[in-house]
Amino acid sequence: MCDAMSYFPAFIKFDNKKVLLVGAGNIALEKLEKLLIFTKDIVIIALEFSPEILAVIKEEKLFYEKRAYKKGDIKDMSMVVVAIDDIGLQKSIYNESQDYKCLCNSVDSIEYCDFIFPSLIKNEDLTIAVSTSGSSPAFAKHFRIYLEGLIPDGINTFLEEMRELRASLPKGKERMKMLDTKAKEYIRGWKE
Repeated sequence: MCDAMSYFPAFIKFDNKKVLLVGAGNIALEKLEKLLIFTKDIVIIALEFSPEILAVIKEEKLFYEKRAYKKGDIKDMSMVVVAIDDIGLQKSIYNESQDYKCLCNSVDSIEYCDFIFPSLIKNEDLTIAVSTSGSSPAFAKHFRIYLEGLIPDGINTFLEEMRELRASLPKGKERMKMLDTKAKEYIRGWKE
């Protein structure tokens, strides 16, 4: 059964995908910091820029323009994040994004979102996303903090070993079984 408020959890590969961020205030900065973990192919358009976001733009060498959003700005974009309070503009950009098949997130306006930002743990190869489908971002944040405390210090070394094993062994049931057993034993070791 499909729930209209549920979001499919997917990890998107950003190679050759441009992102447009509309807005440059505190909320835009939060979204920008999350996006920068995965891509730097980000364009920012806003009428006003906070000093904090300008510092990030300078440090990361991002392209930005101090102007209003214009129809067509998303033409070559794969994703747009609308981090402004103007609901009418959020709706307009969302509607335009549908024509371009561009994924859209309008901050705090679920009706104008194709996706939402999860509460995120990023620890080298390990990425964990927590979402409540918008019902309680506060719970998602605190649950993420709880989960971060459960991650053992050596996890990145273990994941590197698993990557090397996966690459060196021939595909098939034996490899799957061996890697599954190794992962299960590693996690079981946390409880001891």
